[in-house]
Amino acid sequence: MWTLRKRLNATNSKPGEAINDVPSAPASSRARSAGRGQSLLEMALVLPMFLMLLCAIVDFSHVFYVEMTVQDALREAGRFAITGNTLSGQSRLASILATAQQAAGSLNINTNSINITSNGTGGTGAAANAGGPGDIITISMSSGVPMLTPLIAPLFPNGAYNFTVSVTFKNEPFTAAGG
Repeated sequence: MWTLRKRLNATNSKPGEAINDVPSAPASSRARSAGRGQSLLEMALVLPMFLMLLCAIVDFSHVFYVEMTVQDALREAGRFAITGNTLSGQSRLASILATAQQAAGSLNINTNSINITSNGTGGTGAAANAGGPGDIITISMSSGVPMLTPLIAPLFPNGAYNFTVSVTFKNEPFTAAGG
């Protein structure tokens, strides 16, 4: 550092002017300890806000991941439902729910909370109605995602973010044997 300062002074000095070869004296110990105290105070003021922001980023990214995954799973289930097809050995309703779970990947969705409505009639679970050819079906699911961090959880009722996802499709004109 001292050599660099010497070179800078040599290049910035005017002709005939003496070059300052003496390095500056170190700061006194009192000035150094005051600087440390100031840094500690600044850290104490900034750290809680930084941690709150970091926790919010983690929680909201998890919430958005779950919500988008459920939206995609219901969309895939709806696309399967409009064809009137079934998976081998399953009822049409069970096939739709299995398609939703498969599309959700590693996220375990509660298929009992999926509501399937056809032209205004329907229900949850076994009472659901996947509709016939040409019917309009709505597949919806309400769920809650628990917050991961204890700093953000108190900001939500019961420490969870609640959301509802739904998709609406019109069934294709499939044959009754497929339904």
